Amino acid sequence: MSPDTPSKTEAAIQNRWLSGLWKIAPIAMMWAIGAPLVAGGVLVFQAWMLAKTLDQAIRLSVAPAELWGQMLLIALLIALRALMVWSGEMAASRASEHIKQQLRQRFFGQLLARGPVWSRQTPAGALTTAILDQVQALDGYLQRFLPATISAVFLPLAFAVVILPIDWIVTLVFLFSAPMIPLFMALIGMRAEAANQKHQQALSRLSGIFADRIRGLFTLALMGRTKDEIKAVHSASKSLSDTTMKVLRIAFLSSAVLELFAALGVAGVAIYIGLSYLGMLGAHFSGYTLQHGLFCLLLAPEVYMPLRQMAASYHDRATAKAAAQGLHQLYQQLPNHHDTSLPTVAESPIIQRQARNGSGLVLQAQELALQTPQGRDILLPANFTLQLDQPIALMGESGIGKTSLLETLAGLRPYANGQLVHYFAENEYILIGQQPFIGLGSIRQFLLAVNPQATEQQLWSALEQAQAAGFVTGLAQGLDTVLGTRGHGVSGGQAHRLALARLFLTDPALIMLDEPTAYLDGQTRDAVIQAILRFARGRALLVATHDEEIAQCIGQVWHIRNQKLFMKEKA
Repeated sequence: MSPDTPSKTEAAIQNRWLSGLWKIAPIAMMWAIGAPLVAGGVLVFQAWMLAKTLDQAIRLSVAPAELWGQMLLIALLIALRALMVWSGEMAASRASEHIKQQLRQRFFGQLLARGPVWSRQTPAGALTTAILDQVQALDGYLQRFLPATISAVFLPLAFAVVILPIDWIVTLVFLFSAPMIPLFMALIGMRAEAANQKHQQALSRLSGIFADRIRGLFTLALMGRTKDEIKAVHSASKSLSDTTMKVLRIAFLSSAVLELFAALGVAGVAIYIGLSYLGMLGAHFSGYTLQHGLFCLLLAPEVYMPLRQMAASYHDRATAKAAAQGLHQLYQQLPNHHDTSLPTVAESPIIQRQARNGSGLVLQAQELALQTPQGRDILLPANFTLQLDQPIALMGESGIGKTSLLETLAGLRPYANGQLVHYFAENEYILIGQQPFIGLGSIRQFLLAVNPQATEQQLWSALEQAQAAGFVTGLAQGLDTVLGTRGHGVSGGQAHRLALARLFLTDPALIMLDEPTAYLDGQTRDAVIQAILRFARGRALLVATHDEEIAQCIGQVWHIRNQKLFMKEKA
């Protein structure tokens, strides 16, 4: 068994999850499944009336004027059946879109709840492919395969039961030929499923390669590796193209085989009825009326139609199974169909929230221990508190765990042991990391994201406190200057000051900053840290820094050494 092949237990979990997706939109999906069944019942009546009308017109020579009522009824039945089929397809489409939206929200919620530690270990392209493409791959399964499967199970049997009192030979032809379609469909489907799994893996791999290369494009250009990476992307694209063509070849092959069996079944019924009319099958079959024969011939294609529709959409099932496997392997779990809530950091059981107690206490940690995902100790059990008007500088060597501690206190990373209590609400803290993300948009939009009601004066005041007003004024469009992804268009220090400006537009109880002055010169650094300390009055402040002068300005200094937290007051 290859690493990418799911175990029997995992495959069973994925199959149950797929088969239960309809529960997310039960009403629409029930009609999407039930509409073809009701339309099948209408079809039986329609075929019987059509056969009766033709029998009266041809065999009994009834005048056309006397058949207008029956012909109008047949037209109404055709329109009713078409309306039912259309409404079922529309219900399936709406249900599919609703289910996909819900799944995307839940998977995105899981991504946020797991925090940056987990997401950093997974290529961004793979995460994007999972939430967008692999969820989209469930569309055919929901819209076509599920309704077609239910129809294929019940309608052929129902048609055979209806025909049984008319002619048992035709019923036997149906019962022997119809099962050949799902039998060969299953044989071909196993191959299609394997091809779809390889296709999903190739797509995820290409997405990861492309996203990573785009992110590191500048570094690759500096190192002269662009041509080699272009070849690598081209090779991954060729692999994706090859797997796509394999899936298409199998799909066309399966359709051809299944159409063959359906055509043979209909032809067998037609030959049998034709020979019976000619009297070539003995006296036992001479009692066949035209109405009965036409009724059997009209229903014969419809017996195989649900099976053909299921066969045509069988590759959708293979695609959905491959997508479910990819999602399961990436997230290690699939969301519950009945759980309508979205997992968020605030709902994580590792963090307790309590109301303010009037003592100025903002955060309390008891025997808090941190570890890497691999189990290596970052911080041994430590006890500490964060309080209002007691700013703290967190110091230590690079890689010692300062950022990990800040992310843990913010609830973005789970901790190994201990207890963490927040005496503030979810939106009453702010964490600004070493490399704050700046999305595509204007500077104004970036600032307003944290406070949509901020006035023009407040925006400029925040920029001045962050020592960013000078360079923003010098930009051609000022606040309306559009920046590229990750702050392309300004320097690293300028981007960091724009992120710091957002601090002054918020009203947090707890402020956590990771190297806020790393990109600044001495004069700018001093001005920024003084503005931060003024803003932090009446709030709790924790700053991770390497700068001794910054630490002296702040007050209390905590050190992380040898996985232990040492705390000392300002002299």
